Amino acid sequence: MLSKEQIISDSKEFSLFSWSAQATMNPIAIERAEGVYLYEVGGKRIIDFSSGLMSVNIGHGDQRVTDAVVEQMQKVSFVTPTCTTEIRAKLAKKLAEICPGDLNKAFFTLCGTSSVDNAIKLARLYSGRHKIIGRYRAFHGGSIGGMSVGGDPRKLANDSQQMTNTVLLDDPYNFFGMNHLDDVTKLNLSLEYVERVIHFEGKTNIAAFIFEGESGSSGCLHYPKDYLKGIKALCEKYGILFIADEVMSGFGRTGKWFGFENHDIIPDMVCMAKGLTSSYLPLGCLMVSDKIASKFESTPMMIGLTYNAHPVSMAAALAVINIYESDNLIANARKMSAYLESKIEAMRSQHPSMGQFRNTGLLGCLDILKNKTTGELIAPYNASGDDLKITNLIAAKVRELGLYTFVRWGYIFIAPPMMINETQIDEGLAIISEALKIADEHLV
Repeated sequence: MLSKEQIISDSKEFSLFSWSAQATMNPIAIERAEGVYLYEVGGKRIIDFSSGLMSVNIGHGDQRVTDAVVEQMQKVSFVTPTCTTEIRAKLAKKLAEICPGDLNKAFFTLCGTSSVDNAIKLARLYSGRHKIIGRYRAFHGGSIGGMSVGGDPRKLANDSQQMTNTVLLDDPYNFFGMNHLDDVTKLNLSLEYVERVIHFEGKTNIAAFIFEGESGSSGCLHYPKDYLKGIKALCEKYGILFIADEVMSGFGRTGKWFGFENHDIIPDMVCMAKGLTSSYLPLGCLMVSDKIASKFESTPMMIGLTYNAHPVSMAAALAVINIYESDNLIANARKMSAYLESKIEAMRSQHPSMGQFRNTGLLGCLDILKNKTTGELIAPYNASGDDLKITNLIAAKVRELGLYTFVRWGYIFIAPPMMINETQIDEGLAIISEALKIADEHLV
């Protein structure tokens, strides 16, 4: 086996790492993974407090998934998408069972980004309209389409390549002069703003809204109560489709099968990936309502990709869904969510730098404060350079102490695998507590 140093050296020399200046990369060389733990080459144990990319929901190394994948490989590893297999029939039927309403049709993709791209195309094909409305503080993938319908700052370097006919909304309640108003008034004004945008953009030009079921990489920003329900009502009023991006918030992470279920709505389309296979193999899915699917009974549906309905990936997905159910992982996510929140609150007496903790199930984000009085974060949204000095120190301390998670701008993300227990939560929070001492020292 190659040494840790050789693995890192060859990886840097012969491959490119995403979202990074290559010279600054210092990757962790992982040899194996099991449960909530990663094991570095050389044996160091690292607790995974972000489920990889908020995706390894069942934990690492579950041999039940391996067995299902091997069994499928021994039967058939690939067929063209115009053929079908037993595993395709089983997985599609299972997804229809766990999705609410008339979300009964599965179009299988390769990842979350390709689910979003095909949702955009299908919305335009179905409606005959062209505009897509999203949010500035949302992330829908790294393709040109996915970047264009979200506002995550990683898109800015690619601005010149943006897809046309996209419109982005400001966050609800994030408007000047509203802080003194009651919540009902704020909600009404926020929805009035969205309705004005619909009229400005042309109500018969808008194909779809796309919203995350629950916010993720932007900082787990919570929707105000009844906001998504109000957006869905506006969609119905103007004949606009509602696309729920459940790539990160789906498959039990928020304590329900899907994040949108926390908001008492049923979308017209649902984008899935990540937790669908717990990232054991690449697979995405676009669930589509019967209403939309019916248009293409006699009209060709002009979307497709080589790995549509890849049988080996689908075998992993069905095994993972069975594990969610057999191991009661969604119930455990709710239970561990309550425990996590209680432990976070108990830490506040030790760390004046701790700000708000926004959490739904096991999709959480902790604000790290620079100024306790004003609530200013240690680094602003889309910070760079010297603004990230303290953030980088915290991230380095977390890594040094054996915890893997994302420390981004003024946030520490906490989204461990759904099979985590109280002892493991305590272990991870103890490391975060130690790292927060850095922020405490720099609080003003």
